[in-house]
Amino acid sequence: MRKIAVFASGSGSNFESIANAIQVKQLNAEISLLVCDNPKAYVIQRAKQQQIPAFIFSPKDYENKEAFETRILDKLEEYQVDFIVLAGYMRLIGSTLLSAYSKRIVNIHPSLLPSFPGKDAIGQAFQAGVKVTGVTVHFVDEGMDTGPIIAQKAVDVRNGDTRDTLQARIQEVEHRLFPAVLQELLQKQLMEGLQECLSER
Repeated sequence: MRKIAVFASGSGSNFESIANAIQVKQLNAEISLLVCDNPKAYVIQRAKQQQIPAFIFSPKDYENKEAFETRILDKLEEYQVDFIVLAGYMRLIGSTLLSAYSKRIVNIHPSLLPSFPGKDAIGQAFQAGVKVTGVTVHFVDEGMDTGPIIAQKAVDVRNGDTRDTLQARIQEVEHRLFPAVLQELLQKQLMEGLQECLSER
């Protein structure tokens, strides 16, 4: 079973959907750690309810990004984390984590990338008046929502939608799509790892 760390900064609805998928055996993984950069985030309460350990930090307490990412890396190694999942984590990942977890960091973003990257993607789409937006799961690189796309799902913008109703439908899609994509990714990585072990014998 693969051990994952979920990084989140806010309410943690995607964190909860991943945890629920694990409980009903739709996702063969274990959330070993929550990493949160916002001590007031509600996701911390969700982790407590699930009895999942959390590393909570304030970036301002560290000299720079390298310093706090080095501390995060120590925690990931302590909990033997195989894979990093970003679920509403509002910081760009730096070189310290990218080099340690190459091709093992994924993010979910509430738009059809490359359209509407960055913060408030739902608000951006709503203001732009598009007829279709959606959800993207992608690998993480040094850019803002620029990594290779793994999966996308479209969401229609309906007549009479408000930003809140659109967000609610996008989150419904996120909560179904993300655990399913993670299961495929983790299973693929597990098989590739087994093949490597066999080829080395």
